[in-house]
Amino acid sequence: MTTPFYVAPEQMMKDRADYARKGIARGRSLVAMSYADGVFICAENPSQTLHKVSEIYDRIAFAGVGKYNEFDQLRIAGVRHADLKGFTYSREDVEARSLANNYAQMLGQTFTHEMKPMEVEILVAEITDTPGEEQLFHILYDGTVMDETNFVVLGGDSESITTTVAEGWSAGMSARDALELCRSALAGPDRELTDDALEVAMLDRNVGRRAFRRIADTDIASL
Repeated sequence: MTTPFYVAPEQMMKDRADYARKGIARGRSLVAMSYADGVFICAENPSQTLHKVSEIYDRIAFAGVGKYNEFDQLRIAGVRHADLKGFTYSREDVEARSLANNYAQMLGQTFTHEMKPMEVEILVAEITDTPGEEQLFHILYDGTVMDETNFVVLGGDSESITTTVAEGWSAGMSARDALELCRSALAGPDRELTDDALEVAMLDRNVGRRAFRRIADTDIASL
């Protein structure tokens, strides 16, 4: 009788984590930050049809990096969850915190029990009527949830980008300043990103109930 193949649980978890991190690092990065009117989100994304940043509900946005088909599945699940909760109870009962917890459970379950973990990092952002109370929830491939303040960087070379953003970010900055900071941080010192290489969106508390705004490439210059 042959001896069954055995892998220590800690080694299995380490291998899965390394696999997920390598897949995420191959993708392009994304930056989200608080600005004067809400939350500004900017991603390096040359595609005109495959979006990394999307609306989830009235004042909640979703962003993902890594494997597109996997984080788009999560986006769809989040939209359905938010719509059902808002219809069953009220629109005010839909909040980013509960949505982030649901995402964490889904990612944690996949990471622990499935052969291949999801190669994604996602962001759930929410704004209120009060400046400075923006919520940024960063959820990792293994279900870890981090409640970020001021700004967050997902995917790619996140360490160097975080350093650049931390040096340039300030409270109450304008959309124009936020865009230029995101552009320089994502590009790094050796290249320059054009408008058509960026995907830009924002949660703007000044535009009414549905706060999500997507900025077209042709309108980025007007910022």
